[in-house]
Amino acid sequence: MKKTKMRLSSLCLCLILTAATAAAQTPKRVNKAIDLLAQGQPIYYTGSHEGMGGSFEAGVKMAQTWADYINYDMEHAPFDVPALAEFMKGLAKGGPTKSGHHTPAVIVTLPTDGTDEATMRANAWMVKQVLATGIHGILLCHADSPGAVKAFVEAARFPTSRLAVNEGLDEGRRGVHGSPTAARIWGVSVKEYQEKADVWPLNPNGELLLGLKVEDKRALANVEESLKVPGIAFAEWGPGDMALSLGVTGALAGGSMPTPMREARAKVFAACKARKIFFLNSVRPNDVIEMIQEGVMIGSGGPEAAEIGRKFSKRPMPW
Repeated sequence: MKKTKMRLSSLCLCLILTAATAAAQTPKRVNKAIDLLAQGQPIYYTGSHEGMGGSFEAGVKMAQTWADYINYDMEHAPFDVPALAEFMKGLAKGGPTKSGHHTPAVIVTLPTDGTDEATMRANAWMVKQVLATGIHGILLCHADSPGAVKAFVEAARFPTSRLAVNEGLDEGRRGVHGSPTAARIWGVSVKEYQEKADVWPLNPNGELLLGLKVEDKRALANVEESLKVPGIAFAEWGPGDMALSLGVTGALAGGSMPTPMREARAKVFAACKARKIFFLNSVRPNDVIEMIQEGVMIGSGGPEAAEIGRKFSKRPMPW
């Protein structure tokens, strides 16, 4: 009898622990990157300018990535929406992540630049097409003007998203018919998708992250006004292209950063802080803690830097 009671007690304890573990890994959000940022935790991404090799098989493999989000490049790699769609299906097949999210978050860079409002309006179709694949955010390259940023945000929103309309934004322009495909990738109903597919943190319940690359002298001149546009969550200063724009050579070859580059980074960082927008910067194993202490919340670094950063910030979420 005693042995039976002990076995039952052990079984109950195991069930309780299993349930607690499952509850701890039930995410509050669709977008893992937002889930973490909302907790005050820095995030880390992976990706390359050679593209992600968009295919179903690549998506299945990347579903268990060490990173919190995948930067899927379509700026310099081909703008191949069918390949992106297959990649997203592969992520869904290979998931969930260790943190319990349906897929890792995916943020896409587009081939269009944020030159001006007219350019962004003419290329808004790119925003609609990539969002329809079920991605979780977009990073606008060469975000040169506030008008382009405004058009960018509006292209990503449904007309039913009303926050900040007539308060810096006009009504959203995204169409409804990409919702079923995107909803399947997110693992939600179409109705839930349409409610959740809004920009965060403007909409506290939104699941889309929009960012800006302030990576040339034109974007730098307008950065304060561009970051005032509602709906932007993060920004970076793009040191590679910024160096070319400022006429700085050898800026990425190591050693101390030239003064124009330091000033450019400081200006973008200050504008982010003023608007409570997350700042993206490269991080390395030897400086990730320093970067976090400075206020960098999004890091482009490898798994070693991420591991150090996560331990330093005492991240509770599995990775």
